[in-house]
Amino acid sequence: MNHLKAMSLLGACLAGAWLAAPGAAGAQQAGSAGGAAPLNTLTADERAAGWRLLFDGKTTAGWRGWKMDSMPSGWQVVDGTLKRVKPAADIITKEKFKNFELSLEWNIAKNGNSGIFYRASEDPDDNAIYWSEPEMQVLDDVGHPDGQSRLTAAGADYGLYPSPAGVVKGPGQWNQVRLVVNGNHVEHWLNGVKVVQYELGSPDWEAKVKASKFAPHPRYGRNAEGYIGLQEHEYPVTFRNIKIRVLP
Repeated sequence: MNHLKAMSLLGACLAGAWLAAPGAAGAQQAGSAGGAAPLNTLTADERAAGWRLLFDGKTTAGWRGWKMDSMPSGWQVVDGTLKRVKPAADIITKEKFKNFELSLEWNIAKNGNSGIFYRASEDPDDNAIYWSEPEMQVLDDVGHPDGQSRLTAAGADYGLYPSPAGVVKGPGQWNQVRLVVNGNHVEHWLNGVKVVQYELGSPDWEAKVKASKFAPHPRYGRNAEGYIGLQEHEYPVTFRNIKIRVLP
């Protein structure tokens, strides 16, 4: 092997190692010719379309614990992400939302379980946030028992509407979410695929609620507006790029 070939091979190896390093892909994307924004920021087009950040990558401003005045210490900002690092509590935005499009990314630990709530409330009689709030499931489908049913697998409307298999990425990988809530119409998107669609209050939805564990909770899914919530469920989970666009 001559000197030039050896230098070319060394350069290729170094480039491959850099791309494989944690965070390298994100940094490359942020500086790409396509003009993708760095993590936890908005592009000019997003701002023009009405998007805004719910997490700035530096602080937990705008969030607090469910039925709490402050943020549980088990949720921390780590390397530009919002991470559940130790036993904590469910967290919610300080602001309520009615009709919106939510975008975020999540990364779950092996065997992990979490969720994304919408139109959450803090009713005095509720002992758990999910007694009244629908949930988009966040899950390690392979490692957690909930993955054995599509009704409780990643992307599902927990317990009511199943998500298809083969869409979610496994532990340690980032999954992209788009959640649309507009009037009674709800869409769950996972990694660019619409995995769930339903109408709150429809005969089909009412029948599914009646047959589910939510049947004893009369306010389930009936809030016209509420908080965005992230679930504490005993496992490490990380969120980033949390953005929202209010719909008319």
